[in-house]
Amino acid sequence: MWHSRNTLAKISSRVSNEKLMGILTFSINVTLDGCVDHQEGIADDETHAFFTRLMDQGGAMLWGRVTYEMMEHYWPMVARGEVEAPPAIREWADKLEVKPKYVVSSTRTDFPWNNSHHLTGDLRASVQKLKDETPAGVLVGSGKLAAELDRMDLVDEYKFLVHPRIAGHGPTLYESGLPSTRRLELISSTPLSNGAVAMHYRRVG
Repeated sequence: MWHSRNTLAKISSRVSNEKLMGILTFSINVTLDGCVDHQEGIADDETHAFFTRLMDQGGAMLWGRVTYEMMEHYWPMVARGEVEAPPAIREWADKLEVKPKYVVSSTRTDFPWNNSHHLTGDLRASVQKLKDETPAGVLVGSGKLAAELDRMDLVDEYKFLVHPRIAGHGPTLYESGLPSTRRLELISSTPLSNGAVAMHYRRVG
């Protein structure tokens, strides 16, 4: 089918804009029975190296207040050398220290950790603006926040590290539910030597 020069220009412009706009990726550790308790995963060098690579590929981190508060004291101490840590963990801490970190919270406004920012205003609008302004993409690692953003159709990709464990308890992935089933396309499936499998999915349509 032939297109007019005008139509081709519009298509080219749309593609260019899509390339400039970042995507929102939900990434988290999860057990075989869907538990996302951070204490249930395998916390070894390989796991930390996996998430360090993900962070390197993205332009910014996005968390809820609880996730931020779980990390804000320990990881800066590792980055400053105040806590002994193996190279893989220290690399994660060093890179996390300088990475832009955005936090969603209705109960707290001060986020003193280096390069941390409070995401304010309407959640849908502020996250969409963050995506648009972050061409390298945004990585969200808070389960409840990610579920809420997914209900708003803001999540584009999923990178789950599935651990070879059955926790038998919660919290679980998407326990608060979604309005409809998400159809996903498998992009890659990569086994780690520790038995975990890195699953990369993209939303269809």
